[in-house]
Amino acid sequence: MKIELDRPRCEAHGLCEEAAPDLMHLDDHDDLVLDVTEVDGAALERARAAVRVCPVAALRLV
Repeated sequence: MKIELDRPRCEAHGLCEEAAPDLMHLDDHDDLVLDVTEVDGAALERARAAVRVCPVAALRLV
């Protein structure tokens, strides 16, 4: 599966980063950076958790 970010919607709360720090992080300007886009296995579960905790629904899995 693939993680997609709706960048204009992202408010940099950082909850996704806490759920999946190996997949995404906030940079020095509080912009979310996806370190990977394709996920499977255990990474897919962490990606699902990151999508679930985003309070503004800026992430989705396709």
